Amino acid sequence: MKVALARSVARLPRGEGLAYEPKFDGHRILIFVSDGEATLQARSGRIVTAAFPDLATAARALPDGTVLDGEAVVWNEGRIDFAAVQRRAAATPPRAGLLARRLPASYAAFDLLATGGDDLRAAPYTHRRERLVDLVGPLGPPLQPVPMTTDPETAATWYETLVARGIEGLVVKRLTGPYRPGGRDWRKLRHTAVQDAAVVGFTGTRDRPSALVLVLPDDDTPVVSGPLPPALRGSVAAVLAAHTAHAAGAGAKEPPEEGASTATAKATATATAVGVGEVPYRRVPEGLTAEVERGTTRHTVSTVLRIRDDLPP
Repeated sequence: MKVALARSVARLPRGEGLAYEPKFDGHRILIFVSDGEATLQARSGRIVTAAFPDLATAARALPDGTVLDGEAVVWNEGRIDFAAVQRRAAATPPRAGLLARRLPASYAAFDLLATGGDDLRAAPYTHRRERLVDLVGPLGPPLQPVPMTTDPETAATWYETLVARGIEGLVVKRLTGPYRPGGRDWRKLRHTAVQDAAVVGFTGTRDRPSALVLVLPDDDTPVVSGPLPPALRGSVAAVLAAHTAHAAGAGAKEPPEEGASTATAKATATATAVGVGEVPYRRVPEGLTAEVERGTTRHTVSTVLRIRDDLPP
């Protein structure tokens, strides 16, 4: 199922008939419940049930025929940890249970698309919101409805104060609006275009990487950054080497070098580069984060500002 999307705005929308929700910096997930079992789907369509066994278990408390849209997040010392939730999303089934205990996830539900088999997507937001609160509210953590207000002054206060907890902005919806999969009826206001992204690989050589391959918030599809500035390539190469060595020391398997015959294909993949299309890249062990700036011309391009070597792997 495709998800509803939002378009960016530069200032807080005001007016009658608007709802405001905090925008969580996590991993977009749809939850489907059928025959007492839960299936979790990422925004890309990938099934991620095995990566989030804690949320799948909690979702079994929902009635059959329920479909939720929301954000999986990991809280760390009272703040949302985007790098941690990306580790959760990328976990293999053998590691997923261990990470669920170390980095338990929460699910911030912001829309109810179906319940009891009834498709609610054409219903107005007010109706879906009321049903969402009635259904999910009594369950408690880790499944919870996101806060919502119709007061723009309260929304403005949220925007200014919740950033310290990792809330990256607001999502604004029309009270009468339906849920349109693939449509950009919602609006999002971010504090800044600068955000953290998970680093999953690089293009170019190990000693002189030309770009990083990133997984951005609200998505799980790898994309290629803009070209790294020459001054940044040396420091990025050093951090990549140190991170790979740390991961190897911790027991993670280092992807084999190019030319390692049969194993090489497992160490490489392809990702989309703006204006180029699919390009091959070299994978790196999980747990590395980059600070990126997202600018929009005709297409959105992610510019790497720095590697977050201040964060633990």
